[in-house]
Amino acid sequence: MLYLPSKTDHNLPHDPFKACVIPRPIGWISTTSPSGRHNLAPFSQFNNLTFDPPYVMFAANQSTLPPNGKKDTVLNVEATQKFVWNLATYDLRHAVNASAQQFPHGTDEFLKAGLEKEFSTLLPGDDENPVPMVKNSPVKFECEYHSTLRLPGGGKLGSVDVVIARVIGVHIADWALNREGKLDVKKTRPIARCGYFDYVVLEETFQMVIPGMDEGLLAGLEGSKVRVGEWEKKGRESKL
Repeated sequence: MLYLPSKTDHNLPHDPFKACVIPRPIGWISTTSPSGRHNLAPFSQFNNLTFDPPYVMFAANQSTLPPNGKKDTVLNVEATQKFVWNLATYDLRHAVNASAQQFPHGTDEFLKAGLEKEFSTLLPGDDENPVPMVKNSPVKFECEYHSTLRLPGGGKLGSVDVVIARVIGVHIADWALNREGKLDVKKTRPIARCGYFDYVVLEETFQMVIPGMDEGLLAGLEGSKVRVGEWEKKGRESKL
């Protein structure tokens, strides 16, 4: 089959587009407003962008609630210049789903989802108004806002704010690491978004190393700043 989005109908009972791009990491984003109101919401379009320094992004479709069509998360991030990403896990799946509800402006989703908070310490203004974090999430990124890109859509919900931020602090629970010092998905059991209303839990992995690649490129693919630096240093020394 072939269909042209926004031009021709796919003639299926359910739209297949989001089901084609799976699994998608969940951007479980926590924020604070300038007045100190806490917010937590999951976004199914989230990912890392690079690793040195690390940047992440999440995409928030326009809200059906006021003000200005922007979601509370985006309004808070742009006003305070910060947010926290919390890893969504299978054990926390019901809280993730509860925090996705469209509550009135200013509602604290931590309370609605029954989640305990801890707070950021590295972000701008944290001494007076820190960002709440999901205490029981095993991985959390403290993120400093960089920019927002507004993509136009065919309708209100089709328009999206792409928010980009630099990761300045990474929290990892000790129990989530294995003996090799790697983050163990068998322990954290992250959940990811699939199509329709489906999710997946990640419990197994396999390895594939690209053949014929040099040490530096492999280090970059792993995202190892230290190993990339060592490789670049060796290259400079070999030219002396």
